[in-house]
Amino acid sequence: MPSEPVAPASPELQVLSAVQRGIARPRTVSVARGMSHFGEHAGGWLALGLVGAAVDRRRRAEWLWSAAAVAFAHGASIGVKRVVRRPRPEHPSVEVLVGTPSRLSFPSSHATSTTAAAVLYGRLLRSRAPLAVVPVMALSRLVLGVHYPTDVATGSALGAGVALAARRVIPRLIHRKKR
Repeated sequence: MPSEPVAPASPELQVLSAVQRGIARPRTVSVARGMSHFGEHAGGWLALGLVGAAVDRRRRAEWLWSAAAVAFAHGASIGVKRVVRRPRPEHPSVEVLVGTPSRLSFPSSHATSTTAAAVLYGRLLRSRAPLAVVPVMALSRLVLGVHYPTDVATGSALGAGVALAARRVIPRLIHRKKR
């Protein structure tokens, strides 16, 4: 039986396939899956925000509002996904290495919530170190074969935008509440 011809891979699929061929080794995939589970529905980031609120009592409200902004960023990415409706990568050159809650790809919600959390929590920690996790999470989505490069880039941009807006709004919310 002749098989159906396979469409040539788009440039994005070529990048995705190259990432998988280059670094998708068992240990890398294991780390990427762990990151995937941590970032699912922004759960790990929300938990870290609650830990920050519990530990840093003086700035509890900032931590809680920041966690709320991470949740908002995640929700915004889901909203965009439902409007754009871009399907996840599907090509013989790409292997999907983790389950996903939907078949929608654009933007990456993991990249969105990770970037928002890194920007907001990094500020609270007075450190840029949390920003280092952003490219790692973005790359993990490619390693797992569940997003195109533009999905993670757009997700990171959306998360950064929400975080920067939240950094302006949160002090006003806290100050207003103290009146």
